[in-house]
Amino acid sequence: MSSRKRIVIFLIGAFVVLLLALAFRPRPILVDTAVVERAPLVVTVDRQGVSRVQDRYVVSAPVTGHLQRIGLRVGDSVEQGEVVARIAPAQPAPLDARARAEAEASLDRAESRVEQAGAQREAAAAVAELAERRYDRVRRQLAADDVAEIEFEQARAAVLEARANLRSAEFNRDIARHELAAAQALLREWPAEASGPRKTVTITAPVGGRLLALRRQSEGVVSAGEPLLDIGDPAVLEIAVDVLSADAVRLRPGMAVRILRWGGEDLQAAVRTIEPAGFTEVSALGVEEQRVTVIADLLSPGEQWERLGDDYHVDASFILWQDDETLQVPEGAVFRRAEGWASFVVIDGRAELRPVRIGRRADLRAQIVDGLEPGEVVIVHPAPAIEAGSRVAPR
Repeated sequence: MSSRKRIVIFLIGAFVVLLLALAFRPRPILVDTAVVERAPLVVTVDRQGVSRVQDRYVVSAPVTGHLQRIGLRVGDSVEQGEVVARIAPAQPAPLDARARAEAEASLDRAESRVEQAGAQREAAAAVAELAERRYDRVRRQLAADDVAEIEFEQARAAVLEARANLRSAEFNRDIARHELAAAQALLREWPAEASGPRKTVTITAPVGGRLLALRRQSEGVVSAGEPLLDIGDPAVLEIAVDVLSADAVRLRPGMAVRILRWGGEDLQAAVRTIEPAGFTEVSALGVEEQRVTVIADLLSPGEQWERLGDDYHVDASFILWQDDETLQVPEGAVFRRAEGWASFVVIDGRAELRPVRIGRRADLRAQIVDGLEPGEVVIVHPAPAIEAGSRVAPR
């Protein structure tokens, strides 16, 4: 056999061997991949809540008698001092000595409450003014990077609480004045001796606002103390959210909150109060859970949420931590291995097992503290067949 034929046979054999090797060589495993990147990461506690009027006043019947039909409708605006209801007293019984003494004592108490409410309002105004000045100073320092963000949050929480306390103090002062007027009317209109039918009692609005609820509209007999209607100002709302007690301990006054899925664009708010006492609530699955009510104040301009009313549903997202340049990967790219975490990195078509250290996790993303570099490609949800050195290919 000539040398030329041997060379041809050798080449054919080599080609066949190469084809067999390629045919029986293990095929790469198809995988889903992701790129290690720096991007914003926000860690939140998400819960459902409701909006509610901060100061709500329930107007009740001061005496037993016949209520005239109330002409107001829910949503109507009322001014402070406006007549909202009228009651014709049931019987013309005079005030005896004991009843008159009680009425005079009630008048004295009402006068004392007015003085007390006025003093509390002045104290609240002073605290609010001081909180506003501190907040402005800390905000300027934060813009110049001269103060920590936690101090800014504390100053913001203090000013929100001071504003709310001032509004409540003014509200309580108006209510005290209304109660004083009612006590004065009792002594002025009720005779010491029986002298004919009593005058019709007019009930006025203790504060200005809108009618939130009409508990009794039709005329008829009412008892003293029976609720008639609710008045409040929907332009001064707060957000009430019931969170798990385990989440409540992670929150703090001044913390930023996003208000979502209420029917309009996202709103900004801040935690004002975390109530100190919890309560038990049974979940939809029948599990008893300890919850805590958290109150947040809206920071967005009022025109953005003017259609938001009392007792409307909202979703609240409490921002525990955030960073705009966090090294991160999809949460499915890291997995438990021994006492730590690991990830498969794709290098030259092969999977390399890499130990990693992760930090915070949110929105199915994991912060990478150590072990990976930006731009590297990792395998997401690696199959059990993948091990170090396995040939892989992206889907």
